[in-house]
Amino acid sequence: MFKITILNQNLFMPFTELNSVEYFIIHHLSGVNLNSDNFDEPKSRYKTEWQFRSASDLNRSVNEVLLEADLKDSLIRLNPEIQREPNLADEVIYKLRAILISVQQVGLVKANEEFFKWMTGDKTMPFGENNRHVPIRLIDFEDLTNNHYILTNQFRVHHRETKIPDIVLFINGIPVVVGEAKTPIRPGISWLDGAAEIHQVYENSIPQLFVPNILSFATEGKELFYGSIRSPLDFWAPWRLEDEDEALAKRLGLGEIGKEMGDLLHPNRLLDILQNFSLFSTNKKKQRMKIIPRFQQYEGANKIVERVKVGRIKKGLIWHFQGSGKSLLMVFAAQKLRRMPDLKSPTVVVLVDRTDLDTQISGTFNAADISNVETTDSIRDLQKMLEQDTRKIIISMIHKFRDAKPNMNTRENIIVLVDEAHRTQEGDLGRQMRAALPNAFLFGLTGTPVNKADKNTFWAFGSEEDAGGYMSRYTFQDSIRDGATLPLHFEPRLVDVHVDKETIDKLFENFKEEAALTDEEADALNKKSAKMAAFLKSPERVRKIVDDIISHFQEKVEPHGFKAMIVTPDRYACIQYKEELDKILPTESSKVVISTSANDDYDFKQKWTVDKSEQERIVDEFNDPQSDLKFLIVTAKLLTGFDAPILQTMYLDKSLKDHTLLQAICRTNRLFPQKHFGRIVDYFGVFDDTAKALEFDEKSVNQIITNLSELREKLPQAMKDALAHFQGVDRTIPGFEGLELAQNAIKTDEKKDAFAKDYKYLSKLWESLSPDNILNNHQQDYKWLSQVFESVRPASDTIGKLLWITLGAQTTKLIHENIHVGDIHHLEEFILDADVIEDIFNNPDPKNAKKLEKILVKRFKMHEGNPKFKKLSELLEEVRDRAEQGLISSIEFVKELCKIAKETVQAEKELAEEILEKTPKAALTELFLELKTEETPAVVERIVNDIDQIVRMVRFPGWQKTTGGEREVQKSLRKALLKYQLHKDQVLFDRAYGYIKEYY
Repeated sequence: MFKITILNQNLFMPFTELNSVEYFIIHHLSGVNLNSDNFDEPKSRYKTEWQFRSASDLNRSVNEVLLEADLKDSLIRLNPEIQREPNLADEVIYKLRAILISVQQVGLVKANEEFFKWMTGDKTMPFGENNRHVPIRLIDFEDLTNNHYILTNQFRVHHRETKIPDIVLFINGIPVVVGEAKTPIRPGISWLDGAAEIHQVYENSIPQLFVPNILSFATEGKELFYGSIRSPLDFWAPWRLEDEDEALAKRLGLGEIGKEMGDLLHPNRLLDILQNFSLFSTNKKKQRMKIIPRFQQYEGANKIVERVKVGRIKKGLIWHFQGSGKSLLMVFAAQKLRRMPDLKSPTVVVLVDRTDLDTQISGTFNAADISNVETTDSIRDLQKMLEQDTRKIIISMIHKFRDAKPNMNTRENIIVLVDEAHRTQEGDLGRQMRAALPNAFLFGLTGTPVNKADKNTFWAFGSEEDAGGYMSRYTFQDSIRDGATLPLHFEPRLVDVHVDKETIDKLFENFKEEAALTDEEADALNKKSAKMAAFLKSPERVRKIVDDIISHFQEKVEPHGFKAMIVTPDRYACIQYKEELDKILPTESSKVVISTSANDDYDFKQKWTVDKSEQERIVDEFNDPQSDLKFLIVTAKLLTGFDAPILQTMYLDKSLKDHTLLQAICRTNRLFPQKHFGRIVDYFGVFDDTAKALEFDEKSVNQIITNLSELREKLPQAMKDALAHFQGVDRTIPGFEGLELAQNAIKTDEKKDAFAKDYKYLSKLWESLSPDNILNNHQQDYKWLSQVFESVRPASDTIGKLLWITLGAQTTKLIHENIHVGDIHHLEEFILDADVIEDIFNNPDPKNAKKLEKILVKRFKMHEGNPKFKKLSELLEEVRDRAEQGLISSIEFVKELCKIAKETVQAEKELAEEILEKTPKAALTELFLELKTEETPAVVERIVNDIDQIVRMVRFPGWQKTTGGEREVQKSLRKALLKYQLHKDQVLFDRAYGYIKEYY
């Protein structure tokens, strides 16, 4: 009878974090089911599986974090010298204990770094013959079955106080993973609570447990996130499965979490992360930090390593969205490639094509203390290194391959990683690099591939064996979903510009007479003055935009501790903006970063030149939250390769397109504490281009690659046609004699035109196919034809260069005086998120009907049960039926959809306002009802009234921004909760205080 009663009680036990999530983790990793009264410890199917041992069976005191008996066994098992004299194991354990104790003095990251050297086999002891130092192995990385893997729960550790982490994983007696499980059934609790407990509580109160830590994880059974020691919670990341179905972007449920956890915490994966994917770096404040990979970096780097190991395919494209960590991916890949004994000490060449990127990449490698890294300062250095067969990681720039000799190094184990694989890498420089290193592996990494016929990243780096032309893809949507980058918000704020054309024409006629210009000179001057930049730089327009920027910045950016960048049409506009800003704000609040050239006048150079070291100083100052510098004003510099997480808003007043636009706007999407999105305030109207830049259609990519294959076949004939114009001309004759012979062969205008037509067709083919090796066979002929073409081409427009310098300013002034700037329109903010990159104000193009329809259906689903949206949903059905029956045209259908869309937006606004109108008391009531447990008294109304009364007494306008105000309100809340004995519930206190801060 007694036994049956117990079983019946068990049947009705509630779900808790212990019996649901924590026991699930144990069961999933080890096969042991702690919810069952009788369990036999299962025999391990593989020797690399976790074996469960209860905390009470671990044979340790509460002050110890190492399982010393297991560690000693492993030391004896893995080290022949210790096997011969087992007492030597105690000396190693003594050294390891000393590192654990040192955590109080040196800090957790430095202690972890020191322990890490022991774990990876980098430490030696004088245990060999004649006290020779030999490496000590704590872990076997070659044969993983040689290690002992233990999993335990409720692991009690005492240091300053006693803490009990939920899950701890040990390898050879060393605690390498700490996990926290939270309840899946309380809506206010998430993985974040578990991560906060590890990061803010355990790492501070029991730091010894984390000295050997590889990673920590937290889950509430719905999402799994992991992070390294001392990593801020914003930087914890989810783990994904390689074959994860794209459609299931957000997986829920224990089964799916189990798959991700089993993959991340498999000993094979953990030891790979320990050995090849753990970096210790120094930040700008000289603080040490530990970096472990996000999933996409781990997967991308391993795909590179795998391809090199197999050696069959010699290239590949890694297409990861801007800001998702490609620099670190290269560091991880280079580090692992260099460590692989099978590759026999390879050379890894990291190539970039801009100086600012060069410093960013070098900085990442240098900060991460990677050994054997060389940065080349000259073409000669690079060529010398390659010719001398240097076996290191070489960071260089693509232009250093200019005039490189073919077959400079024919070794197979050279791996070239090309950062931002577009621009010059597809041109002749890229071809010279391939000719210089003919057997090298070539991997392109980009966030913004170019898929145009004349510049094509897929063609240059993508392997035919890879579906879609890339070996690893991490999209815009993936990076936002995983929190690797932030969503981008767009605020179009378009400026009305009215040009008084009649007055300008009249004044220009007078001006032409006064200056005694010919018609030809007047046209040239007029054309130059009427360029877009002249309109954009109208002083009245710039003044209005600057006023708008300042009010927007002070209202939306500065109060949150973020900074901004202003992107202007050209260098002179940068100065214009700076001068306008200085009229209102202190001069130190903004800096101009532009390049100057030898042709600029002396005063301009003196005032605005920013050299490399000065630029670095400005960037450091901008990144410092305490500095007075709030705005960077640029036109081309710092739009790529510039990492400033504090930059949240970009004020954009310049035409940018394709990958340049995407790279620029993604300066704002980097993670930073309390930053929830990057913002682009668009004064130029680039929003449509952004949508296009983000929309990569794989079919069109494949189409272009196919087209390029056809172009290869056309090249020999095109070359033949161009050379046919020079029958009988000896192309080996150098100098003016040879050139004269060529020019005589096409001396009539008809012949010149015919040659020009064939040459232009050939040069377009050449551009499209570069850097294909097929061009190598025609290099000499093409060079000769190009020189002949240049020599007979009509001189470019030289009209009015001098004229422009003398009269251009007056013409521009005339135009500026007759441009009248209206208001700045603050259009509705668009959110560029994973669901929608579409714009409701499109023209009624039938192609957009499907997209619009999808958006509406999705919106209606979000508001299911709301009668207003139900009615709109029915209206959509009705319009759809009419269109299908042919009762309305496709254009009318789109217009009808637009009407419904507008009503939907309006309904959503009204709903948001209703929610905002919710009273403080109603909000608190909802919170208490949501968090109500058996301990919470039923008198929720009384509690809320008490809190409301007491808070209203002590609060004052703006109390949230003062320390005294916050302290008083917290004290009052604590007092109100004490009355009902709820003062110990920290979650309740934090949530209630959050509501008070928001609603009072």
